Amino acid sequence: MSDEQARRAARASWPGLKTTLTESPGAEDLRDTTTAEQRVAMMWELTAGAWALTGRPVPSYTRAEMPGRVIRTDADGR
Repeated sequence: MSDEQARRAARASWPGLKTTLTESPGAEDLRDTTTAEQRVAMMWELTAGAWALTGRPVPSYTRAEMPGRVIRTDADGR
């Protein structure tokens, strides 16, 4: 078994729960108590922390230069 296969097998046993933000245990609807600007600031704090964990600098490209790809589907959504 390769290292990648071993990591995949280990992750398969991790507990998880698929839910929406409003249905999450202990979730509150922040729209009632915060502004959109405050919620974006909260997300930026999480994003900055996540980038810091990578040890890499936050990318400085413009929106027009952002990497990405377009995946086109047929009329059936496949």
